Amino acid sequence: METFKAPFRGRSLLSWQDWTPSQIRTMLDVSFQVKAESRRGEVHQRFTGKSIALIFEKRSTRTRSAFETAFGEEGGHPVFLSTQDIQLGGKESVEDTARVLGRMFSAIEFRGFRQEHVELLARYSGVPVINGLTDSFHPTQVLADMMTLKESFEDVRGLNLVFCGDGRNNMARSLMLICAKLGVNFSIYSPAELFPDTEIMEICRPFAQDSGAKITVSDKISVVKGADCLYTDVWVSMGEESLKEKRAELLRPFQVNDELMKATGKDTTIFMHCLPAVKEQEVTEKVFESKASRVWDEAENRKHTIKAIMLCLI
Repeated sequence: METFKAPFRGRSLLSWQDWTPSQIRTMLDVSFQVKAESRRGEVHQRFTGKSIALIFEKRSTRTRSAFETAFGEEGGHPVFLSTQDIQLGGKESVEDTARVLGRMFSAIEFRGFRQEHVELLARYSGVPVINGLTDSFHPTQVLADMMTLKESFEDVRGLNLVFCGDGRNNMARSLMLICAKLGVNFSIYSPAELFPDTEIMEICRPFAQDSGAKITVSDKISVVKGADCLYTDVWVSMGEESLKEKRAELLRPFQVNDELMKATGKDTTIFMHCLPAVKEQEVTEKVFESKASRVWDEAENRKHTIKAIMLCLI
């Protein structure tokens, strides 16, 4: 079996809070390595004899596809487990499920609602656990975002990234955290009712001070001036469908459109979105399909960064 010296073997990735900037950059280096291998058509079998449990409470296109293909192409065996397949948190506690899966699998991925559940899986399983998304954090997505930024601008430090939309959601929180770690100036452009909570601001503040990143939250359009990247997400997150009309009315002025792109004052500003997108809501079709859009590179990079994460941890 091919060997890969996993620099963080045995660790879990629940959010980027407990990872140093140097460790995150190592993950990015491995991401670029595996993307280059893919471009060269190389075949590696670094997960031969390994298995991973993929727990999904929420539907997924990119996260599921990235985990299954990345692990399978490396010779490993991914096993998809939906809430219809296992007893997680129902007939069986999360702790008990964790202890069973930890004895059968090399690692666990969890995509669901509660951050507490992914933390319990990590505490009780005894194997690396990767957060594929919770209501609080989406760490695998933002690593792919940093990779995409790096491809567009070479160095992410000192860049200005503005998130437009719901400033409380898991993407806004996760981007704030990784930007604070890596020295990316991060702003949220959202209505005051949807400003991020003080807890995540307090978590990120010391990291931003260490890296030199500036964190800004505003409901004024002037906050996008000088942005190197405008980033958005759907206006209604999974589980909040009942708020659809109210949320659309509140967020309509914060749509990423030609006017907002021009308000950056730069013709080099790129557009990013974690997908899926509801075009003509959070972003116009024109911007989504424009030369400034990096959404397809970003989506592809989910696979390379997820493969890198698994290689580093497993």
